[in-house]
Amino acid sequence: MSRSLLCALMALALLAGCSKPKPPEKDRPPEPQATQLRDAIQAPLDKARAADENARKAADQQRAAIDAAESGNGN
Repeated sequence: MSRSLLCALMALALLAGCSKPKPPEKDRPPEPQATQLRDAIQAPLDKARAADENARKAADQQRAAIDAAESGNGN
């Protein structure tokens, strides 16, 4: 008898595990998770992008100054 009870409980557990998950509520969106971790990862990336943009602008200005100096010498 205990064997049939054990089989019935196992079948019930398997069926319960296969049920569809409940859809989230439509009224409010799910709350963001791990925002601190995301912000900690995103902050240095934003800083690097800003530094890259500044370096590109400085290189463009330097290139323009060199071009202006070369064209001013008559070469």
